[in-house]
Amino acid sequence: MMPLPGPLGSGKIIGWRLDHKRFAETWDSGEGAFLVGGRWNSKGSRVVYAALDPSTAILEVAVHKGFKALDTVPHVLTAFEILDQADLKTVLPSDVPNANWLRPAIPSAGQQQFGDVLARDHLFVAIPSAVSSMAWNVVFNPQRAAGRYRLIEQSDFALDPRLHPPA
Repeated sequence: MMPLPGPLGSGKIIGWRLDHKRFAETWDSGEGAFLVGGRWNSKGSRVVYAALDPSTAILEVAVHKGFKALDTVPHVLTAFEILDQADLKTVLPSDVPNANWLRPAIPSAGQQQFGDVLARDHLFVAIPSAVSSMAWNVVFNPQRAAGRYRLIEQSDFALDPRLHPPA
């Protein structure tokens, strides 16, 4: 497992998210998760999914959309800062009641309810990624966390074309 950000660099906790360009302005709305639910939230629970590094954010989108979409449809990479490290709850693999929740699979109701409680009780949650067990995702309820994070930048995303070679 990749360690959480430490003393190297700025010491800031930076979250990363990749969105279709048309959703760049609403990157932190949690609307998609609210409408359909996700790995760590049930339908009707508003959360934002991000990662603690840009590569994991890209893979998290690629696993659902594929590299073709990332190569041919404009996307935006967003960086944001969690302003106070004390606001970040770290969930270790041993903290998760069912180890299968950390593997690629359709989420269970129990998994979503577990995530709903985390998002209710903590401003930001770092949890292992199912796409890469060596990386971390960040999940947060944007309404609860308002004012506790700030947008750093958004930039147009360009996929390395080798990830979508000709057939």
